[in-house]
Amino acid sequence: MDPDQPKIFALILAGGSGTRFWPLSRNERPKQLLNLFDEETLIEKAVNRLEGLIPPEQILVLTNEVQREGVIKALPTVPSENIVAEPARRDTAPAIALAAGWIAARDPEAVMIALPADQLVVKEQAFREVLEAAASAACKASAIVTLGIRPTWACPGYGYIERGEVREGLELPHGLEANEVVCFREKPSSEVAAEYVANGNFSWNAGIFIWSIPTVVRELTEHCPALAEFINLLKESEDFAGAVAEKFPTLEKVSIDYALMENAKSILNIEADVGWDDVGGWPSVAKYLENDESGNSHRGPLIAVDASRNIVFSVSDAPVPALLGVSDLIVVQTKDALLVADRNDADQIKKLVDVLPDKLL
Repeated sequence: MDPDQPKIFALILAGGSGTRFWPLSRNERPKQLLNLFDEETLIEKAVNRLEGLIPPEQILVLTNEVQREGVIKALPTVPSENIVAEPARRDTAPAIALAAGWIAARDPEAVMIALPADQLVVKEQAFREVLEAAASAACKASAIVTLGIRPTWACPGYGYIERGEVREGLELPHGLEANEVVCFREKPSSEVAAEYVANGNFSWNAGIFIWSIPTVVRELTEHCPALAEFINLLKESEDFAGAVAEKFPTLEKVSIDYALMENAKSILNIEADVGWDDVGGWPSVAKYLENDESGNSHRGPLIAVDASRNIVFSVSDAPVPALLGVSDLIVVQTKDALLVADRNDADQIKKLVDVLPDKLL
């Protein structure tokens, strides 16, 4: 890393519920606290892949009161005082402003990386190199930098970033380049997504943002001044927790996309090929599980006869599942619940969660 570059801090957003992963996911154990692929939870992976780039004391994790203890247990290397529970759900823009204020109080010139806790990245070294280049670009260009993922197929479930010309003169590490962002595109139809991928200048939007504290304060001052004022309040406050408890619940509930990204004038994008997956539901997990000759994806034991393309996930002490003559199911077993669903309805599992008794949430 450039010794003249400001310190890099990370915000890990860890307040989601992950209802698409019921019955494994519960209120106190949401998606980011699940070990879906191996013995590491998703939030552990999110912290561990920053090793060598950002020390644990420069990582802030934002969660909620119900999940805070679970997050603390999952992240023994991160100081417990760096794991903060939001006093209210106010969406991503206030959460990012809270983190920016926390960081500004420690280093008002720092670079901030904001990233979700519940994504999978297979190529961790490449990911760190992209973040290092993005931090450099954010400083040199005084710009907001987004991390884009090189599309591997025409996914209609992701937002897209349209990339323009390369920003010249930045000289980023690892031979990477930053492109001007033309615009952000919401989730397209399958046909439009295919056009984006064929075009070649569209990236998936990973929801990962990089900027310096002076840059984000400058942009928020213009486009969302209440959040800029909140950052400055936290920066100067001698009672951080008290200031958050009093002011945070009064902030407008708004996403960072709407509050800032759709309006900011200087936004760059670095495209990455890092083995990224947003782990949006059981079909996403299935790609990384053991597969049998009939296309059944499973974790844990499975007996299958004349059964194909099923996704089966069992916790260690659950009964052994046996499938006969069925296809395209999702079967998830825990100690107290069993889910059986059509794999084509994976996105609708959250509807089932809405009608469950409290003891199963």
